[in-house]
Amino acid sequence: MGKKLRVVVLFGGRSGEHEVSLQSAASVISALDKDKYEVIPVGITKEGRWLAGVEPLRMAGGGEGQGVPVAILPDPAQKGLVRTDRGPAERFLEEIDVVFPVLHGTYGEDGTVQGLLELANVPYVGAGVLASAVGMDKVLMKTAFAQAGLPQAGFWFCLRREWEKNNEAVLAEIEKRFAYPCFVKPANLGSSVGISKARNREELAAALALAARYDRKIIVEEFIDAREVEVSVLGNDEPVASLPGEIIPRREFYDYEAKYVDGNAELVVPAELPPDVVRVLQDYAVRAFRALDCAGMARVDFFFTRAEGRVLVNEINTIPGFTRFSMYPKLWEVSGLAYPRLLDRLLALALERHQEKNRTAYERHA
Repeated sequence: MGKKLRVVVLFGGRSGEHEVSLQSAASVISALDKDKYEVIPVGITKEGRWLAGVEPLRMAGGGEGQGVPVAILPDPAQKGLVRTDRGPAERFLEEIDVVFPVLHGTYGEDGTVQGLLELANVPYVGAGVLASAVGMDKVLMKTAFAQAGLPQAGFWFCLRREWEKNNEAVLAEIEKRFAYPCFVKPANLGSSVGISKARNREELAAALALAARYDRKIIVEEFIDAREVEVSVLGNDEPVASLPGEIIPRREFYDYEAKYVDGNAELVVPAELPPDVVRVLQDYAVRAFRALDCAGMARVDFFFTRAEGRVLVNEINTIPGFTRFSMYPKLWEVSGLAYPRLLDRLLALALERHQEKNRTAYERHA
């Protein structure tokens, strides 16, 4: 048997989605084939410390003290983890082949970690710096989708400073643009953290205040009476789309608790949709993936309107959830790609993309 691939599974992070990341990472680590991979779990605490050797669920239970403090240096000559509690002669810990970031939200899914890995010239799973950053910012993401000609619901945004400076002007502008109900979200967060459905001015004000706790940019979206459908995308320059799945929330909308705490939503996989609608969903999913220049994986979320039967793109997630409730792996499973093989493919795509990137010249030659 050949040398095992050393895979760092990076999880946790300084985000409101820290706990979600722990659940996703535990599923990924348990499913990776230990005959093929030497798995090195590295947890990032809520304060930003990197700890090697901490299992995700132990970290959730306060087991951070068991880990070894480490870092990945932005230096291509140091292709591995280094201990941060040792002198220079003893710092090197372990060489690594590829990083699998299972980080959701800010400081992980937004291009920051991806930038560090690019500087270190280490292969990693998923989208690069640009796609990660744009995909994290709902305003920029929707602007890119509009430029690509993808149909969407109406949206508007303001800055936290604008909201705090003149509440009444912001409320009036929203009421001019949208009927109640409408949705209010932090522009740079996922997993339904900080999202509210506002049915009147009082609820709208509370929703804006909540969203402002999580981001300096707040987005307001038109309410769409629709079925919620998701499609998984896999690949680099030639991405492919899975069969679609439908989410039927038992709460008023598909919130954080339904996604990660109680699983209180029905996932219909594959979704019961006409073949022509399935083709449109898959086409739009690939177009959305390419509009942001994504790589590796993404999940694209849609609305399928009840009245007109229109498909509208909602958003893209460049590091989708990998928990037992998560749609991304479930959709590939019904599309013929089992969870362990999906992880194999993602790691192969990371190495493929890294090799392609290293073909690029960065110095001027005479």
